[in-house]
Formats: sequence, structure tokens, C-alpha cells
Amino acid sequence: MTIKFIPNDKGSPDSKLADAELIFSGGPLDGLKLVGFAIWERRKGSGRNVTFPARQYSVAGERRSFALLRPVTDQSGVESLRDTILEAYKQFEKEVAKGG
Repeated sequence: MTIKFIPNDKGSPDSKLADAELIFSGGPLDGLKLVGFAIWERRKGSGRNVTFPARQYSVAGERRSFALLRPVTDQSGVESLRDTILEAYKQFEKEVAKGG
């Protein structure tokens, strides 16, 4: 799996840094990509966060979100993927800073 970043060059919304796609190679997902991830600068405190693909819907006029990628048993898989995406984004930033 590789991670591709699409920088938020428009600057809107303010704290959104980039969109991310997971591109699969090998296995049954070979040649497919999963979109809908985004890297955000936290508004309070320091650090960054990753949002996962979700679908919005309304119930009685209230907006809700249905996560499309969810853990089977515990949250460790989600946290591991979030950490992997954030680490890859750090590398991406280094490459961009070098001009590559």
C-alpha cells in the first residue's frame, strides 16, 4: 500500500492540510484506491489529526456521520492506520521542502 497526498492549495477550510488516498498493490485490492482521508492541523493545542472516509446523513434535521472504515474488534487498527498516514505525511512534507 502506498499513500498519495493532494495538498490543500486553496487554503479552505483553514486547518485542512491535505487529502490522502490509500493505493493498494498486491492482494485482492490490487489496483484499487480508497479515498476520503484528510490531514488536519488541530485547532486547539498542537498536532495533527486524520479523518477517515465517512458518509453524512440526516436524522430529524440533525447531521450525522457514518464511518465507512471501522474496526472489527478494537480501535488499535484505526490508530495504527492513523499513525501510518501521519508519518507518511511528515515524509511528504520533507520531500516537498527539498523541492522533490
